[in-house]
Amino acid sequence: MALHWKLVIDAADPHAQADFWAEALGYLVEDNSALIERLLALGAAPEAATIEAQGRRAWRDLVAVRHPDDPYDEESGMGLGRRLLFQRVPEPKAGKNRLHLDVHAGPGRRDAEVARLEGLGATRSRKVEEPGGTWWVLTDPEGNEFCVQ
Repeated sequence: MALHWKLVIDAADPHAQADFWAEALGYLVEDNSALIERLLALGAAPEAATIEAQGRRAWRDLVAVRHPDDPYDEESGMGLGRRLLFQRVPEPKAGKNRLHLDVHAGPGRRDAEVARLEGLGATRSRKVEEPGGTWWVLTDPEGNEFCVQ
C-alpha cells in the first residue's frame, strides 16, 4: 500500500510562498475556510490563529497548494494528492537545501519558463551544464533553491 504524503516547506511568510508556488506550478492555494469557520464556531480554534488571505479565512501560520487535477476533501479543503504545505517558522533559512524541486518546462521552453518565474519573484542563481543535461538553478522569494530543466 502506498503512503499519502505532502512536502512541507518552512517559511517566514507561508502565504507569500504559497502564492508564488501556486503561480509557478499552476497549482491552487487550498481553501480551508469552511473548516476554519466550523472550528471557530465550536471554540476549537482561536481567532488569533487565522487571517484573511485571498478574500477568505485562512490559517495564519500554514497554507498548502495542491495540483488542480487531484482530489481534495470538500469539507476541509485539503488536497488528497500532490501538495506543498508551507509552515511558518521563526528561524531564517540557513545554508543549502537538502531537498529541492525540479521543474520540467518541456522541450525548448526552459528559458521562457525561467523568465516567467523571475517575473513571479524567483532569482536566477546559476546555469548548470553537464553531460547529462543543462538546467538553471533558481531561488524562490525566500531563497529556497529549485531547478528548471
